[in-house]
Amino acid sequence: MSQPQDILSPITDAAIFLTVCVDPGGEETVKDLLADVPGLKRSVGFRIPEGGLACVVGIGSGLWDRMLGPPKPAGLHPFKELRGETHAAPSTPGDLFFHIRATRMDMCFELAQLLNDRLEGVARVVDEVHGFKSFDERDLLGFVDGTENPEPYEAPAAALVGEEEPGFEGGSYLIVQKYLHDLTAWNRLTVEDQEQAFGRTKLDDVEFPDEDKASNSHLVLNVIEDENGEERQIMRFNMPFGRVGEAEFGTYFIGYAGDVGVTELMLERMFIGVPPGNHDRILDFSTAITGSLFFVPSAEFLDGLEDAGAPADPADASDPPAPAEGGEPDAGSLGIGNART
Repeated sequence: MSQPQDILSPITDAAIFLTVCVDPGGEETVKDLLADVPGLKRSVGFRIPEGGLACVVGIGSGLWDRMLGPPKPAGLHPFKELRGETHAAPSTPGDLFFHIRATRMDMCFELAQLLNDRLEGVARVVDEVHGFKSFDERDLLGFVDGTENPEPYEAPAAALVGEEEPGFEGGSYLIVQKYLHDLTAWNRLTVEDQEQAFGRTKLDDVEFPDEDKASNSHLVLNVIEDENGEERQIMRFNMPFGRVGEAEFGTYFIGYAGDVGVTELMLERMFIGVPPGNHDRILDFSTAITGSLFFVPSAEFLDGLEDAGAPADPADASDPPAPAEGGEPDAGSLGIGNART
């Protein structure tokens, strides 16, 4: 299998998540930058090798069409907006995504600055989130996040594309979402009610027996099984973020999968519900305000971009977000505004 990007490197104490929209005509500049990302990472990380600096680059569907053309990863398309009876997962613009992480925020910040400098005049950052590690891997709701990630020996099969997609081996499908939490309402619940919403204990992170889990608990709706009853997994690198003065408290969801359908089914079960209407209880306290899908090509693929020619028939503009039935895409901005949960 081709060498993947730094997808499977360990979770770190700090991260920056950058979502970027590329202006028409900026594709060749972006292509040159993507080929240079490993060198930029080395220039920052070499000074503090113990910092564990990593940078993963994802490419959105519209930019792939304009910058690279066919062949295209089979599962790469605009993020599919979901509208349940109560909650919605919006689709928001994004041509490029940078997942930067290290043990120190200063390393993440410097690499983000170098990347942004190279994009000046051809692209703009439309969403920037600075994530941090909260105590023992807990989110701001107080529960351990990432417990259900696959074991290290299972992670490549869960997160990476294999021989089923020739030419894209070692890549990964990446879905990102930004969630804001209503901590005031959440903290009105008893610990027992919070545990029922998750399906596990809060203090010691022990999963409830199946017969004790509520049908709308986060754990029940996030378990995906194949026709043989085997669980399908993804790799999550979620991190808390927030601004105390703005009463903004959130979790940045970031999930890598070799089969994008696994992540999409998880989200469908959460937002639509099983059966429809029986949505994930966590969504009563956590609101998704962004949603994007990217393909993370292998390291070798990125290395070859500098010498790659333009596509034969590039499109004039990026794909707009995929609207829900009856909805209209927002092609101009993330539309976050003063969103509150």
